[in-house]
Amino acid sequence: MSVLEDWMSAVCGELGLERADIDRDLVLDLARDVAHGVARPGAPLTAYLLGLAVGRGAPARDAAARLTELAEAWGAEPAADAREVPEQPGEPVLDEA
Repeated sequence: MSVLEDWMSAVCGELGLERADIDRDLVLDLARDVAHGVARPGAPLTAYLLGLAVGRGAPARDAAARLTELAEAWGAEPAADAREVPEQPGEPVLDEA
């Protein structure tokens, strides 16, 4: 067993969950998509929110697919009032408004 599998088994035991009910790859893939498409700190928060939704009865795969779509589209179109923040002092701020 890998360290991750050992950890997951220990956590499931501690929380009274069945290890077979946990889709590790589903959660890791979602976390990756959010980290790359939105922001790194969003990955664990989104995984937690997915867990809350599943705990309330949402099918895990369906909820994760919806969140992945949301994350992939998140940065696709900038908001109409978006401004570019200068990387270096002295660079102009581009304002489309």
